[in-house]
Amino acid sequence: MTRRNDGPARVTIADVAARAGVSLSTVSRALNGNPTVDPALAERVKDAAAALDYTASPVARSLVLGRTQTVAVIVPDLGNPTFQEILRGLSRAAVADDYHVLVADSAESVDEERVLAGTTRRRTDGVILCAPRLPQDELDRLVGGLRPVVLINRTAGDVPSVRADYRSALTAELDHLHGLGHRRIVYLAGAPGSVANAARLSAIAAFVAAHPDTEVAEIPCGVDFEAGAAAGAAVLAAGATAALAFNDLVAMGLLSAVQESGCRVPGDLSIIGFDDIPFARYTTPPLTTAAVPAGELGAQAWSRMRDLLEGAEPGHPLTVLPELTVRGSTGPVT
Repeated sequence: MTRRNDGPARVTIADVAARAGVSLSTVSRALNGNPTVDPALAERVKDAAAALDYTASPVARSLVLGRTQTVAVIVPDLGNPTFQEILRGLSRAAVADDYHVLVADSAESVDEERVLAGTTRRRTDGVILCAPRLPQDELDRLVGGLRPVVLINRTAGDVPSVRADYRSALTAELDHLHGLGHRRIVYLAGAPGSVANAARLSAIAAFVAAHPDTEVAEIPCGVDFEAGAAAGAAVLAAGATAALAFNDLVAMGLLSAVQESGCRVPGDLSIIGFDDIPFARYTTPPLTTAAVPAGELGAQAWSRMRDLLEGAEPGHPLTVLPELTVRGSTGPVT
């Protein structure tokens, strides 16, 4: 057994080979499940490893398998609870399959999305990409060099994907507000180049076309609490009876700002968010929103990546419909 001068004995693959009476390559193949090894011989190697309490080095195992046992996940904003929930669902599923997750934050930047996709792929076995800002033609070109790759909330050719149906969910929110009598609504828009924002704008245009009695004015905003708070004055000046926010963070910022100005919610202004992040139910009043099953999106993204890594046919493209969750921040026009 190999010993170091500065510590206790450390069992090596050479010790296992000597005990089992086989070559180093046979030990390596047997412990990594190579089907070319005779079953009886493989059992002898495993018995020797167990008797010596041998554990393979993760680095050595990666070299033998030609894998890092790590996948990269790129998200636009780690501060957003929705992406945190996606990562939680994904990482728990990956860990259960003995994989690690390398997380990269693109900071809402198209340039960072592009660069991170390439650099992380060179260090991992695959990339799970959530790139809402990247133009479609660039995404179509990029994914070819990333395979295996799985997309979250985007589609590109035959690349496996999981996504939320933002358009249908936003339409449900508009139906809710219309049913409460709201005819003058403002939309606090997200990032101009965002695919999710484009889906929301498409839903708004279709809704207004079908409901000519309703006006929905767009107010440029953003994606975080500060952006929502900064839009408070513009919302109040618009004379709207309801505000539709790009996401819950924006809605919370708006809620804080308008109430500080003496506006009653929902008496003077109904506010509706999107995502149903964990804090949404604890605002005052609790926030009406569309609940996105973010954890499930993450777990399903991993399922498709695992299929790709194992050479299996990945699951079909998955689209989930966020569920309208009505709380106290919306009410009838008074």
